[in-house]
Formats: sequence, C-alpha cells, structure tokens
Amino acid sequence: MVAGKVAFVTGAGSGIGREVCRILAKQGAKVIAADRNLENATNTITSLNDPGHLALNVEVSNEQSIQQAFKSAINKYLTPPTIIVNSAGITRDQFILKLSNEDFAKVLDVNLKGTFYVIQTAVKEIVNANIGIGSSIVNVSSIIGKTGNMGQANYAASKAGVIALTQTASLEFGQFGIRVNAVLPGFIETPMTETVPDNVKQLFIQKIPLHRMGKPEEVAEVITFLASSKSSYINGASIEVTGGLH
Repeated sequence: MVAGKVAFVTGAGSGIGREVCRILAKQGAKVIAADRNLENATNTITSLNDPGHLALNVEVSNEQSIQQAFKSAINKYLTPPTIIVNSAGITRDQFILKLSNEDFAKVLDVNLKGTFYVIQTAVKEIVNANIGIGSSIVNVSSIIGKTGNMGQANYAASKAGVIALTQTASLEFGQFGIRVNAVLPGFIETPMTETVPDNVKQLFIQKIPLHRMGKPEEVAEVITFLASSKSSYINGASIEVTGGLH
C-alpha cells in the first residue's frame, strides 16, 4: 500500500506521469508533481482536490533543479519522498544519418541523465534519513529500449540505458531496503504520441496483439503496484506494458 507515503513524480504534467499522481493520491499518498512546465504540474495537483499535494517546477537534466526540488519537498513534508517515479521524457526523432549531436545529447540528458540525477538525489536523502525500508523507485523506460525503432536512435539508447541503470541501482540499493524497478510502456495514448500521423499509428496498432493503443492509466496502475508494498519482493525487474508488442 502507499497510504501516508510521500511520492515524487517527474513528468507529472501530462500523460503517464499525471495518471500516476492521480492513482497514488487516490490511494492515500501525498504527491509531489514535478514538471518542467509548472502550469501543467499545477493543473495536475489542482485536479486532485487536496491542498496536501505539491506542484514543483523541475528540469530533470539540471542537477541543481532536482536538489532544490527535494529541499522544497522535505521542507513541506519534513521527510524525503520514499516513492520516486521517473516519468519525465522527451523525443527528438530523426534518422541516424540526419540526427544532430544536439538532439542526440538532449534526449539522453533528459531521459537517462535526468533519471540518474533524480535517483542519486533521492537515495542520498532517503539513506541519510534512515527510511530506506519500503522505499521504491520506478523508472519509466520503453519497449523501444529493447527493440529499437527507426528514427529513434537517441530515444532507444536513452531508454535502454534506463533499463541498465535500473538493474544496477537495484543491486546497489537493496542493502538499504530500497527497491528499483522499471516499466516498459508500448504504444500509449499520450501527448508524445499525439503528433504521430494516423497512418503510422495504424501500422503500429496492427502489430499489437490487442489491436489498440494503451491508456496512460494502464501503465500508471502497474507503476503504482511497483511503488506499493504489494510488490515488496520485486526488485531489478523491467515489466512490459505493451499489449503484447515486442
């Protein structure tokens, strides 16, 4: 269960991150919605109808921004968050031969380095407060991190890195009672996929055994399970939420 716990969710302004906030709050957690767009994060918190939650402007690729966010969280709740959900992510799609160094680096900075910064900052605070037992980190990777995808070399590399980072972190932090797992969403109805042309969407859907796109809440339910005590012996796992797409 997650009742009474403090949860820190990046990418909380929309899509999967917003649904994670909604479900965690519904189950009794205090939620910190972190997003680079403060208005979107605030909208997420407003929708929860509870003044006990918190919206923060966070740029995950900036270590100082993350550290300041955790200071704000601890000031409000008098304890570090013990549920961490790394849902922030971006795409800069292009074929490898046309992909700029800037767009390659930016995607890795947000998707991979940002996840690393949040994990490192969070675990330091959790360990210093001696509250590791029962803590849970859930990283949002992607099935693309396993399969690759044309035009998404940077995204695929970043999400593959998240899987490896998750596995390594689970080995290092188990001694503190902190579990680290990943979810690998497939083709989900989010702002990130809204820009995909309909004909391309249909090609993807034809490859999915369930013949439909996933909904953000279907991923968020799995994340909430991994964040809760119901998954207390799951550690270092990467769980696919793809409708059968491989």
